[in-house]
Amino acid sequence: MIDVRLLRQDPAGVRASLMRRGDPTVGEALDTALELDRRWRSAVTEGEALRAERNAQTEEVARKKRAREPADELLAVLKASAERARGLDAQARELDEALRDVLARLPNLPHPAIPTGTAEANRVLRTWGEPPAFEFTPRPHWELGESLGILDLARGSKISGSGFPVFTGAGARLVRSLANFMLDLHTTEHGYLEIAPPYLVSRATLTGTGQLPKFEEDLYASPRDDLFLIPTAEVPVTNLHRDEILEADSLPMAFVAFTPCFRREAGAAGKDTRGLLRVHQFDKVELVRLTRPDASEAEHESLTGHAEAVLRRLELPYRVVELASGDTGFSAARTYDLEVWAAGVGAWLECSSASTFTDFQARRANIRFRPAPGAKPEFVHTLNASGVAFARTIAALLENNQAADGSVGIPGALRSYLGADRLRPR
Repeated sequence: MIDVRLLRQDPAGVRASLMRRGDPTVGEALDTALELDRRWRSAVTEGEALRAERNAQTEEVARKKRAREPADELLAVLKASAERARGLDAQARELDEALRDVLARLPNLPHPAIPTGTAEANRVLRTWGEPPAFEFTPRPHWELGESLGILDLARGSKISGSGFPVFTGAGARLVRSLANFMLDLHTTEHGYLEIAPPYLVSRATLTGTGQLPKFEEDLYASPRDDLFLIPTAEVPVTNLHRDEILEADSLPMAFVAFTPCFRREAGAAGKDTRGLLRVHQFDKVELVRLTRPDASEAEHESLTGHAEAVLRRLELPYRVVELASGDTGFSAARTYDLEVWAAGVGAWLECSSASTFTDFQARRANIRFRPAPGAKPEFVHTLNASGVAFARTIAALLENNQAADGSVGIPGALRSYLGADRLRPR
């Protein structure tokens, strides 16, 4: 959530920053927020002045009674002003609630350093590895997965509908192997604390990370319990310390979690939705960090490096792309996408987004830290990255490591987990 004090102090600057996102509705929302804030401050100011006046009048009533002077007229004034004070308090509460609702629907301010524009303005920062060359036409992962007997899209569709893949046999073991490999890497080498969070979360939890109220239609809900399936482990893990004040020496905090993720939005029908490219349920290892504001940018670079380490260990060519202002997610200030090369579909596939949210999520979730003993609490900065998402990573693993005979090689980092160095057709 944007700091309302910043909005008051520099409304033109906030407007200019948010307009970089290219959302035409932002200007009207800002106007509404500013007007609600003006009316709220007016109601609060009038209420405070009225209370000060009532205090003086109450003292005058007491003086008159001690002096045995008539006070009926002043008591009538006090009764009327009490009703006015109650009305102002109620008005201020209503205005504050309306203001918070508008602010909750405004996105984060994009980082000044990121490109301005839509996805076409995204810029490649660096690449690693070389896309493989083949003496045959490489097959897409959905064909490979079927011939290897590890991916059953048809039965997944029968069970739940399109976008819910079923992994079988060595495919199921591959999913488990990837999870163990990534969790071991991040906990033993990168210093993350492993978390096994709930998969169903409350409205308050989703509001804390920015999915609610704006994106409720994208979530799978359990209306009877007013709970939602998590779209990413970022949601429950970031909220671990909601409404808490942390000590400075506990920062940075680093968490890793392996969970399924559930998302309604899977793109329009077409070639980009085939196989594992866009699905409603997928597995992911998620990295979350809480840090001091002055360490936020350095933490973002480190976090991105931890996600990159997974792809390097898996020997997958990838590139790091900085997203432009109009392509950056609602809660993020700056995002680096990791895109892995997949030879069968001949495309770069996003398998991780490493984002810094500045204090946007922490302000919504009320996560603060005390810079020094006795100091006033400040909001932490939150960051997260996929470390990494499985569906497109598996697609790239199959497509980049395929052989002419239909078999698929397994990178060295996974062999001890999978118990095989090659998958072969049934």
